[in-house]
Amino acid sequence: MEEEWLVMAFDSTQQALRAEMLLEYAEVEIDLCPTPKEITAGCALSIRFPHTSLDMVKEIVASESVEIRGIYSRQGMGYDSIKL
Repeated sequence: MEEEWLVMAFDSTQQALRAEMLLEYAEVEIDLCPTPKEITAGCALSIRFPHTSLDMVKEIVASESVEIRGIYSRQGMGYDSIKL
C-alpha cells in the first residue's frame, strides 16, 4: 500500500523556502511542489511530506515559528485541512 502524503501550503515564498531548509536539516523526506489549485494560498509553492512525519513537521513549524496556511490531506478530488 502506498504511503499517504500531506501538503503544507504557505502565504509567502519566503516561508516555504524557510520551511524547506528546516525540514531538510531535520532529515524529513519532502518534495517542493506547486500548490494544488484546490488549496487557496498566497504562495505557488507547497511542501509534500509523508503522513508518518506529521508530528515532526508540526513540532518544527511550531518551534521555529514558520508561518503556514495549513496542512492538507488528499480526499477524493480535493483536499481537507488537518487541524494543527
